[in-house]
Amino acid sequence: MNTVKNKKKVTQWTLFFTAVFRDSNATPPPPPPPTVRIVHSGQACNVEEERYSERVYTIREGETLELQCLVTGHPRPQIRWTKTAGGASDRQGDSSLHNETLKIQTITRHQGGRYYCKAENGLGSPAIRSIRVDVYYLDDPVITVHQSVGEAKEQFYFERTVFLRCVANSNPPVHYTWRRGREVLTQGSDSGVEIYEPFFTQGETKILKLKNLRPQDYADYTCISSVRNVCGIGDKSAHFSLNNRTAPPSIKLLLDDPLVVNPGETITLVCVASGGDPPPTLTWVKAGGEELPKRSVINGGTLTIPGVTVDDGGAYSCVASNNVGNPAKKSTTILVRGLRKGRFWITPDPYHNDDNIQIGREVKISCQVEATPPEELQFSWLKNGRPLRSSERMVITHTDTDVSPGTTNLDIIDLKFTDFGTYTCVASLRNGGIPEISIDVNISSTTVPPELTVPRGRSHLIAQEGDTVDLQCLVSGKPKPIILWSRVEESGAAAAAAAALMPDGSAQTESYDGVLRINNVTREMSGTYRCQTSQYNGFNVKPREALIQLVVQFPPTVEPVYTEIRQALGRAFSLTCRLLRAHPARLLRYESCLSITQVQVLDFFCLLFQLCVTSDPCVSSGKAYPPEFYYDTYSALWQNRPRVYGFKLQWTQMEPNAVDRILAYRLGIRQMSQSRWWEQEIPMEATIQKGELLTYNLTELVKPESYLVRLTPITRYGEGDATERIITYSGMSSREFQCGFEDEALCLFSQDKTDEFDWTRHSAATRDTKYTPNTGPSSDHTGSKQGFYMYIETSRPRLEGDKARLLSPTFNMNSKTTSSSSVNNNPTYCFAFFYHMYGKHIGALNVFLRQKGQTVTDTSVWSLTGNQGDRWRQAKVNIHPTTAFQMVMEGVRGAGIEGDIAIDDVTIEEGECKDPPPNSE
Repeated sequence: MNTVKNKKKVTQWTLFFTAVFRDSNATPPPPPPPTVRIVHSGQACNVEEERYSERVYTIREGETLELQCLVTGHPRPQIRWTKTAGGASDRQGDSSLHNETLKIQTITRHQGGRYYCKAENGLGSPAIRSIRVDVYYLDDPVITVHQSVGEAKEQFYFERTVFLRCVANSNPPVHYTWRRGREVLTQGSDSGVEIYEPFFTQGETKILKLKNLRPQDYADYTCISSVRNVCGIGDKSAHFSLNNRTAPPSIKLLLDDPLVVNPGETITLVCVASGGDPPPTLTWVKAGGEELPKRSVINGGTLTIPGVTVDDGGAYSCVASNNVGNPAKKSTTILVRGLRKGRFWITPDPYHNDDNIQIGREVKISCQVEATPPEELQFSWLKNGRPLRSSERMVITHTDTDVSPGTTNLDIIDLKFTDFGTYTCVASLRNGGIPEISIDVNISSTTVPPELTVPRGRSHLIAQEGDTVDLQCLVSGKPKPIILWSRVEESGAAAAAAAALMPDGSAQTESYDGVLRINNVTREMSGTYRCQTSQYNGFNVKPREALIQLVVQFPPTVEPVYTEIRQALGRAFSLTCRLLRAHPARLLRYESCLSITQVQVLDFFCLLFQLCVTSDPCVSSGKAYPPEFYYDTYSALWQNRPRVYGFKLQWTQMEPNAVDRILAYRLGIRQMSQSRWWEQEIPMEATIQKGELLTYNLTELVKPESYLVRLTPITRYGEGDATERIITYSGMSSREFQCGFEDEALCLFSQDKTDEFDWTRHSAATRDTKYTPNTGPSSDHTGSKQGFYMYIETSRPRLEGDKARLLSPTFNMNSKTTSSSSVNNNPTYCFAFFYHMYGKHIGALNVFLRQKGQTVTDTSVWSLTGNQGDRWRQAKVNIHPTTAFQMVMEGVRGAGIEGDIAIDDVTIEEGECKDPPPNSE
């Protein structure tokens, strides 16, 4: 519970303790199994139950979703929220959340779906509950106009059939209404009008068909879309004016196609509408769904791109739409001149097995460049800086740029000594404006194909996790090729080969010096690495490759990492460790902990030595485990005087049978603003069972101070581990008294002994409605079938007029706030509750204020009779007690068995009621 700091200082305070609510002679209850319940707080439109106990939570798009997972169980379960894809999967973490409350602000339609709350504490199966979140929304409708197929002309003439389609995205399904002017159009209201739903769509009426267009059909049409005000979503409408000029759009482009430009230039694309009524809207889009360049400026149908770059090239389309017929679309292609990716390779004489370059053999030098536009690409060759022309012995050829990237080849036939030198391939564009690319290739007696080796002793590397490792391959040859690094999967792991990525996440990594450096190496990086020569910037020969084995050692992992064992005096215990994984796996030394029978103060260590690395210790002692605070009342308890409040502590004991019997608890408490502790010992008369709920009431806590509470178990061994928590007063605006009837104690409500029958505590999940299915609630007020409420069972032997009265606890008035001379000085309280009165035999629900002065008086403050429908409603009423008082809830049986009345979530709050609902007086 969060601490609330308050600056108001209280100089004097007192503290009293009441007894533990625990019967030492009673049989302890069994440990409560882990359970989960999902409740909501926030702006839900509706929460209802569907089949198989699935809860559906309805919320409006843009509101805040807040779901709370309430769990029980010991030890306190860990909570995790997950979501299945009920729309787009939003991995908001895919919405995984590790606390009790799931909160999504400004929820969108894609965040709807089924949410799961999972609670587990290591004992038994996890408890899981789900709730389906349905997000409601309604988009603006859109009207589109079409003619019958084969009759679409530029204008809508007489004797044409016209369709007006109205579409709106919504949840739940939308209902459409058509109007012509102020006249509501319905099926059959006009022989020339037909309203229907297309066969291939879902939802209600969408299409308005005007058969054989008439003069009176030229009018203003309105489509009204509605979801019947669910979640407060109002209706939305769209308008269209149909006349004899109505026509689909047509456009034309005022530019060349393709448009070839140089980098850095400013280009302007102009699109104009040549037809269409109403006037169409013009937009520009880029092919493939890519975004327009961020520098783009759009003015109507004109698109301007300043400082164009190579990345701006591609197809651009102008789209015109006026919701009549199909949109008009025309495209153009922008080509930005450029040269890139210059590569070369040398091919030795293919008729000989020797890859070396030798006199008298044939050698081919290939040069490849990517160009835009490809048809403007041209090559030239230089030898030692001088132009080189094609001849019988030096043949220059070029590939077709329409088939593959531009490539030029220089074949040197019958290589002579005079042919050694530097050959330069020069690529350029015919129309200029772009710098040319030149690639130098040296051919000499030292030009040799590459060779690849691994330095001695470097083919098998051993490193420890966290080290920096250099993998090195030595490459020789001239020219020197680029080295490509990749990983090799072990045999038998072919299925995982596709996932064998390099440390940087790529499939291959280039290296120009033959070194691959891995920083902060991890165990996942162990394996075989391959280095190989690249085809480009080298010889066109079979790639050379070499393999390097990398072994990453890591310290051992043992189970458990840390073990704490607590045992009673004189009992035996043992400590063990188990090796899970390590590399290398050879166990150098293993020392298990001994079994000890004489326990005094124990500090034993379970040691596992592996490469001089030890595990964390196992520790044993006889101390009691700490208690675990349970689900206390989440707000202050009602107190007799307005300046103080109370709090109910609840806790369970962790592993109470593991050590000697707990004899008592030491309870310490102090104000957060002070340093002085008050202590009280709480004796335990009987043995505490695992999961048993212990309760203790703290009273006379000063408003609005917060307190630190410490609870320490005590055995004959001594004190165990303590647990602390902070108690915070929740303020005057919070509930002073609240009861949802979730516990069997009924918040100290009691049955009147003088009435004819009693109220019954039940939940919809267990209540049998076999004989009276048309009465009573199907869930508690929050919508949960597992939640509890109180109701009167009107089946036989009940008779008409029988009464059941439920009495609240007695609330005392402070004499300082009570004045006998003026009623106006009496404090005002708001009494509120939820009621469910459904069935044709509903009798009456009455509420009385019972005051206990010299005589007991009952004053009627609220009453309601008859069937109120199958839903929960809230009532609020102001009360003005002058002395100690109780609230009396009286249910009166009606004329038959279908007359069950239920109540839930009763509250009393200081001050007058705010926004009382109907039927509150």
